[in-house]
Amino acid sequence: MSSALIRPVTEADHAALLALWEAAVRATHDFLGEEDIAFFRGFLPGIFGHLDVQVAELDGRVAGFIGTSARHIEALFVDPSLHRHGIGRQLLDAVLAIDPRLPWTVDVNEQNPGATRFYERYGFVRIGRSELDASGRPFPLLHLVLRR
Repeated sequence: MSSALIRPVTEADHAALLALWEAAVRATHDFLGEEDIAFFRGFLPGIFGHLDVQVAELDGRVAGFIGTSARHIEALFVDPSLHRHGIGRQLLDAVLAIDPRLPWTVDVNEQNPGATRFYERYGFVRIGRSELDASGRPFPLLHLVLRR
């Protein structure tokens, strides 16, 4: 397991976050077409200012990031070359430690079974499902909660 420095995002990180996001999406979201990736890439920079974003830094470079809002995990992406190195767990540990007594939620693309397994291993359980994603696209979401 690699030990990363978890820190708040800075504006200087934005280009690295976009590149990391796209690499991770291409590695894990094979159900998305090029037009879907372009659609999501187009509004990603705008959401950074609306979320609490924490960055995992490893050896001086961005290794992953997590974005949260009101105890909901909006985004968690790790450099694909570092999958299964504990970076995602470290990011989750850092944000969930803010108030470990409260439940946290996350929505996961149903077509991304690796992400579902990751969250379930962490202790999240399914509480619902939606046919469409938050943008109204036909990518079903699983709704998960972590109750402690």
